Amino acid sequence: MAACPQLTAQPMDMCAAEATTSLLQVEENFSACLARMDALIFKPLLQSEPSDQKGKENFKLFLLLNDQFQALWNLTEENYRIVKQKCSTSESFCIQDIYIVWKGDLFLSLYIQYFVTFANYVVVHGFEHATKSKSEAWKHHKTVLKQFLTDFTTETSMSLALYTVLHKPVRDHVEQYILLLNKLNEVLQEGSEKDIVTSAVKEYVKLKSFISQVLDEACFTKTLWKSLGYKFTDMLCVPERRLLEDSKNLPISASTNRSDRILLFDDVLVLIQGNSFQSFDLKLVWVDETCREKSAPGPYGLRIITPEETFVLSAKDPQMKAVWQWKLNQAIRQALNGKRDFPLWGKTGEGTEPSSCRFFTYVFRLESKFKNASYEGEWHWGKPHGKGTLKWRDGRNHVGDFKEGLEHGFGICLVPRRSEDRYDCYKCHWYEGKMRGYGICEYGNDMVYKGYFKDDVRQGFGILENFSAEHPFKYTGQWENDKKNGYGVWEDKDRGERYIGTWLDDHRHGQGIVVTQSGVCYQRTFHADKMVGSGILLLEDDSVYEGNFTQDLTFVGKGKLSFANGFILEGTFTNKSGQGLQTQGILNTSNEQLDERITKAQLGLKEFPVEKRWKGIYDQFLEFIHSGCKEEMEESFTGFHIQTSKELRKSQEYLFCQRGTEDVSWKTEDILEELVQHHELGSLQSYLEKALKSSLHPLGKLLKALTIAFQATYSGIGANRHLLTMAQEEVKYYAKKIWEFYQGLLHLALEQKGQLPAKCVDGEVSDQKAYSVVLPLILPCFYPELFMLYMLYHEREDDLYCQGIVDLSLFPDIKLLEFLDVQKHLWPLKDLTLTTNQRRSLIKDKCFLSATECLQKLITTVDPREKLLILQKTYEEIESTVSRVVEKDYKLPMDDLLPLLMYVVSRAKIQHLGAEIHLIRDLMDPTNQGGLYDFLLTALESCYEHIQRMRLHQRENCHVTRTS
Repeated sequence: MAACPQLTAQPMDMCAAEATTSLLQVEENFSACLARMDALIFKPLLQSEPSDQKGKENFKLFLLLNDQFQALWNLTEENYRIVKQKCSTSESFCIQDIYIVWKGDLFLSLYIQYFVTFANYVVVHGFEHATKSKSEAWKHHKTVLKQFLTDFTTETSMSLALYTVLHKPVRDHVEQYILLLNKLNEVLQEGSEKDIVTSAVKEYVKLKSFISQVLDEACFTKTLWKSLGYKFTDMLCVPERRLLEDSKNLPISASTNRSDRILLFDDVLVLIQGNSFQSFDLKLVWVDETCREKSAPGPYGLRIITPEETFVLSAKDPQMKAVWQWKLNQAIRQALNGKRDFPLWGKTGEGTEPSSCRFFTYVFRLESKFKNASYEGEWHWGKPHGKGTLKWRDGRNHVGDFKEGLEHGFGICLVPRRSEDRYDCYKCHWYEGKMRGYGICEYGNDMVYKGYFKDDVRQGFGILENFSAEHPFKYTGQWENDKKNGYGVWEDKDRGERYIGTWLDDHRHGQGIVVTQSGVCYQRTFHADKMVGSGILLLEDDSVYEGNFTQDLTFVGKGKLSFANGFILEGTFTNKSGQGLQTQGILNTSNEQLDERITKAQLGLKEFPVEKRWKGIYDQFLEFIHSGCKEEMEESFTGFHIQTSKELRKSQEYLFCQRGTEDVSWKTEDILEELVQHHELGSLQSYLEKALKSSLHPLGKLLKALTIAFQATYSGIGANRHLLTMAQEEVKYYAKKIWEFYQGLLHLALEQKGQLPAKCVDGEVSDQKAYSVVLPLILPCFYPELFMLYMLYHEREDDLYCQGIVDLSLFPDIKLLEFLDVQKHLWPLKDLTLTTNQRRSLIKDKCFLSATECLQKLITTVDPREKLLILQKTYEEIESTVSRVVEKDYKLPMDDLLPLLMYVVSRAKIQHLGAEIHLIRDLMDPTNQGGLYDFLLTALESCYEHIQRMRLHQRENCHVTRTS
């Protein structure tokens, strides 16, 4: 009963006062009746506890009934005192003085609790057991009992007498409340107080109906337990359980003759056949009225769905089917609510169907993949569906998403290792009961796998790393059927080696490159982890060996050894124990120096075509696009990123992103919507820059994956000059693939909006877009490793250049200008500010200062576009300075530009200028070729080479002088 609103106490008329006086008399009589019941019934029965097990159980129920009785008695006494006190004063009566109205919720609650407990005692034959054990004592109380019951006779059994005495006075008292409140309601005028009393009357009428239904259900259930054998009663009889329907009373049968009798209780559905039975918890029972199975005995069937079994209940006519369907649904709904309706059967809750989605715990019993597992979580039509947890007795457990009875979506699975007290932890995506898509497995042996799965095995791109101290390693590459297959990179941290090449069934197989920590690099053919055939071995001193060699890099058999000084030894090599390396062949000393094509040989270009490297990464993103970029599939394809289900995702070591808060939310529908809005070049570049920097956008996650693969290959041990072209090819190809995926997303977005996508552009135009738009945006991710390779590749030239710069730095400005053959009328002598006792000929680093400072900015950016802009700005600064000197606009011809640019280069002192020049040349926008930028880069390259030649010429002169 809803709480009454706070009203201002208003006096009621004399009729209301009479109703209150009547209530006083009723409460006084009822209180006296309860006192007699306590003295004559409760106290005698509570004097001694039975010794038999059944008697003890019933005695506990009677104790509970006594507690409810005492609470009811106390409330009656309190109400009596309040009414009596009010009647004894001359104050006016108001609605707050009617306690059964103002505190109606409390009254209703205590009466409900009393009759529910009373009914529990009835169901287990409590009164029969009590009177049987106390029959002699109770014979002396028959006279007193007659005072309570007008229909009581000496022939009435003691159990029935006791049953009647303990409920009839209380039930009659509720009737008196209803009569009193109806009288009060008649005399009240229309208004809020009358509404409150009217509402109270309705609630007490419901209570009257509830009491009647509770007692009827208890007697119905009690009769059932009498009719069933002890075997069923001992297992099924629970004090709180009520029989709602019996197929003997309302005929219905189960499919395939699986039961003789069907019992519907308020918590379980029971099918009895012979001496056995099956019970189904109503919280996990679904009723499907659409059943039309031919195997059903009758045409009016109800399909009953439970977690492990489905069967049909068939009625003979539609009326019986409708009654069973209604009772089943009402019982299921009330079981799910955790409480019965008030009243039990009436308009309350009528017509509402139980929810098909539920949350419950169940232990699977029948043979299946979940046998003996306990599932706690969400259900839908008899199957785990939604969030849930599976636990097996052997320690396995799975927490995550389920769909139609199978693991589907993200989940975490723990699998104990038999031999040790550790677990394998799978944080992965499942598809129809099997691991599929991106996941992380933290094995109990200190290994971690981050990558893709299919049908419960590692499949596609993935990283396996062993963190144990015994044999640490890391594999980054392709997997097939749970084994390393295809292109991959293996780093053995103990040996200080990195293998880059192809694999077959967990073995190095096919072409492979091995790079060592000492700088040695070789390319060989492998078969089941063993080297076969001849190969090429590039040593750290620039010597090159072509032929056969062992695992420890010992030359064996026929081969050719080319030394850095140009000598070539060709013959047969042997390595006998204790005798060292021996050879029998020809030594050619005619060459002065080895060809750079040998000393700087680039490996892996033919053996590992760039389009076949990291195919596993591209395939996942392509599949995501082909699937229509479904939101629920994004994590499975492109890695973890969504911040939901934090309790399931404890690990922060995700492959494609670093988690963190971002200002921009990248939902799939938002991504596709925004893509269509960015066609202009400036807008497109801004959008792509934002997307590629995001750890949530698919393009940003693709870039992250490629960055990890690139670093696994070329960072650390992999920083070897013989891999430069491989790395440069990869970066360009990354730009091309990212542009392709952008085009794929755009195409899908336009299709979903009903717009016709633009016609496909040819490959050349697409590549141009990739290099001009995407490459500058992604280059910062790969620049540290890539530039290191350029530095190593041009290390000798840069060393020679740096020595030349040191030599040139010794010259004062005027001497240097003169040495470089800069025309005197172009010298900016006015910039040579003199100090005391200083001669002009000794001043350094003052001429063309603005151009020098501008060129020094070349190393502050990684973008080839920006580097070219800096070069252009340097040219403009030189030209501006010259124009100022000659006092007119002056366009520098090539003959004047080169000496001046060489001066600026010598003063800028940029380290690794050769690496910078070649990186710009290799990665600049192809549209710049043949233009101003190309011209300026060529001029800078000429300066670089000229400074090298100057130093080389000086070194040769020194050598000649020493010889003479």
